[in-house]
Amino acid sequence: MEKITLIASTTMGLESIVAQELKKLGYKDINTLNGKVEFTGTYRDICKGNINLRCADRLYVKMGEFKATTQTELFDGIKNIGWEKIMPIDANFPISWISTVKSELNSERKSQASIKKAIATRLEEKYKTTELLERGAKYAVKVQINKNNVVVMIDTSGEGLNKRGYRAINNLASIKETLAAGLVLIARWDGYKPLIDPTCGTGTILIEAAMIARNIAPGANRKFESEKWDVIPSEFWIEERDEAYSREDNDKKIEIYGSDIDGEIIKVAKENAKLAGVEDDIVFEQRHLLEVENYIKAEKGTIICNPPYGERMGEKEDAIKTTRILGDVCRRFPKWNYYVISSLGADRHKNGIKFEEIFGQKFDKNRKLYNGGIMCYYYQFFGNRKNVFVKNRL
Repeated sequence: MEKITLIASTTMGLESIVAQELKKLGYKDINTLNGKVEFTGTYRDICKGNINLRCADRLYVKMGEFKATTQTELFDGIKNIGWEKIMPIDANFPISWISTVKSELNSERKSQASIKKAIATRLEEKYKTTELLERGAKYAVKVQINKNNVVVMIDTSGEGLNKRGYRAINNLASIKETLAAGLVLIARWDGYKPLIDPTCGTGTILIEAAMIARNIAPGANRKFESEKWDVIPSEFWIEERDEAYSREDNDKKIEIYGSDIDGEIIKVAKENAKLAGVEDDIVFEQRHLLEVENYIKAEKGTIICNPPYGERMGEKEDAIKTTRILGDVCRRFPKWNYYVISSLGADRHKNGIKFEEIFGQKFDKNRKLYNGGIMCYYYQFFGNRKNVFVKNRL
């Protein structure tokens, strides 16, 4: 079967996690870059990747890479790519995204026109036609131009891979599913100890955790744009979905608890869990943050949460107050691991606020991540250690 290069795009900070996912799926030729991970596969792996990857944003076929400083060089480079190997004569190929960074090709409009014309010219020559109707399947072309280096891709996913299909209400401000899965994987929670999110909101972190513990493939029950492509036999999709279903673990005993002060949000969380098929694995309750310890008795476990950031005017003080209370609550679980994603800074460079002085304890590790375009840190505190309190706590 023909080898192709695939690109899994990802939120900055999750590249290594996506690379680990790919290794677990059996891939070896993996190259981790900023915001994406490249790997070698086949057309069948388009199915496997879309169905199974938890933290990637989209999956692309890499069509080519070359240098270009002029529109003529861009046209020639695009025209030299073998588009006919993947696109049929009736392919719909919008040029849906062009990104340029420090490049001499700084006109998106001109570049988009050059790319469209070059692909059309190539297909017209190969199919011996003077008219391309573009009434067939969609092959959305994405182009990145960084320092005159051009990377050309086709989107295989359609809707982003975060679209699992379990959001009962889509317009609520919730953490992205792919990022939530990343938080769980970074925490290395595997389902054998209790997990709590005391600021759970609509339940995304806990739902992703339950799917990880059960080994439920995130894309098994949704459709992808490339399912309409002629180069991918329909049996590939059927077989990869069947393989994903066969790996599900329905026997593990899982303890997951989520609470939030907002009762209406808890109702949404329960509905989301039901749509995801994990409603029996998560206990959602309306509770104040300070009440968490009243219903958790295990000696060891994990807390993962995404408390309010207070990015809007007038909300910063509330976010600081919540973080301070969260620190007090977490220290009541001295042998637990706890993980907090927050836009409050690891140092004083952002708004003069230092997270550990609010939380009241020094973190063991942190990782820079982006949540909805907001730069955050994922603070990690490991159990079985002496509580290191911060002097002069805010």
